[in-house]
Amino acid sequence: MSGHSKWAQIKHKKAHTDAKKGKVFTKIVKEISVAARLGGGDPEGNPRLRLAIEKAKEVNMPQDNVKRAIMKGTGELPGMSYEEFTFEGYGPGGVAVLIDVLTDNKNRTLPEIRHIMSKHGGNLGEAGCVAWMFMKKGYILMDKGKVDEETLMTVALDAGAEDMKNDPREDNYEVITAPEDLTVVKAAIENAGLPVSLAETTMLPKSYVLLDEKAAEQMMRLTESLEENEDVQNVYANFDIPDEVMTKAGK
Repeated sequence: MSGHSKWAQIKHKKAHTDAKKGKVFTKIVKEISVAARLGGGDPEGNPRLRLAIEKAKEVNMPQDNVKRAIMKGTGELPGMSYEEFTFEGYGPGGVAVLIDVLTDNKNRTLPEIRHIMSKHGGNLGEAGCVAWMFMKKGYILMDKGKVDEETLMTVALDAGAEDMKNDPREDNYEVITAPEDLTVVKAAIENAGLPVSLAETTMLPKSYVLLDEKAAEQMMRLTESLEENEDVQNVYANFDIPDEVMTKAGK
């Protein structure tokens, strides 16, 4: 899982920075609305909505915004109708890329995504061309300096986690769960007094492509440009990047 922990943490920090500029709110409102439309407005019975609301809290989104987004999703308030799509393709160095999109106009979004990919050395592919390289999982990051490894392992596995990883090159422990078990495992860890740095549903690569510095910088520009697009919710890629390049990205 080399590289995934560090990149996930960098993106998490950037989300907080972007929230101050109002960039993240629109994406979270979309996710809340769609989650409420598909699974109902009660977060207790809708894990996807519950995670979206937690993201809203992390970036200090006003509660009124959250409430209105839920009501738009359930039809209690008029709102935009969004469709979900996942585009697939390849980035620099043959990196596999998945792009989750929520849009009210696919005919507008598709050319925009294709242009971004082409501009940064990538290209879109056919449906299914890279999805098989990823696994949908619950993913929890824990700061090694704040938790005891044995305690975390015991709590996480007893709560139903599939695995816990300790890469000596990383500053975090990684706890992997089935998607449907994420909230239960996260709650168990927090109830044990262990601070969670990040918890999300993600697409974990089955294998990684190691990039040289030039390709790595190009790949990171591609990822950031995709995430700047207002219709893009998530970008997943199976790259492994040299530490010095990753460190620059975190600044």
